Amino acid sequence: MRQVYAPGCAIMIYKPKLAERMLAFLNQELGEIEEHLICCQHEPKLQEGTQIINTCSGCDKRYRSLYEGISTISLWEILAKSSTIPFPNYKGMEMTLHDACPTRTEERVYTSIRVLLEKMNIKVIEPKNTKDKAKCCGDSFYGILPVEAVKAQMKKRADEMPCDEVVVYCVSCIKSMHIGNKTPRHIMDLLFNEETSIGTFEPNEWHNELEEFINAH
Repeated sequence: MRQVYAPGCAIMIYKPKLAERMLAFLNQELGEIEEHLICCQHEPKLQEGTQIINTCSGCDKRYRSLYEGISTISLWEILAKSSTIPFPNYKGMEMTLHDACPTRTEERVYTSIRVLLEKMNIKVIEPKNTKDKAKCCGDSFYGILPVEAVKAQMKKRADEMPCDEVVVYCVSCIKSMHIGNKTPRHIMDLLFNEETSIGTFEPNEWHNELEEFINAH
């Protein structure tokens, strides 16, 4: 089965260097894996039977449901089973975990994230609404509600997080948790012992940045 790695538009905007490091790891772990940079909102132009390794929950859902003959696996599933990746030790730090809403139906994904956090010695303090009952960070309301109402939804969700530091695995969730006055920690940053950058976070600016990248890829 042919596999390709799709880091996703948001990660390529956020920290393309981390995507490069992950690709290098996949090549070491699985053999030669090509990078796939066509956005999931466009025809992937891949041969039938290809499996896409992805980091974005939205990509996982769209590739799997929109394109016939394409299957998906999240990067987190692969890393959770790895015996070679060196996991940093966070010495029992307590963090809350916010699940990306497209993974509510994907136990394989949200379970793998928790395995990774356990391997990094992070104690997860679950919010009330989590896993298959997780609520959106608020970003999915963009384009439906006025921007200030979107930000109010983000703050409402962030207020449900019992810890100040909130682990996320979606770049848009970084923006939402920041707007909600929490300290987001992206799972990929944690794996490489890096600080999570906020970058562009105002909803209009962030979505314009995403749209430009999507159109170009």
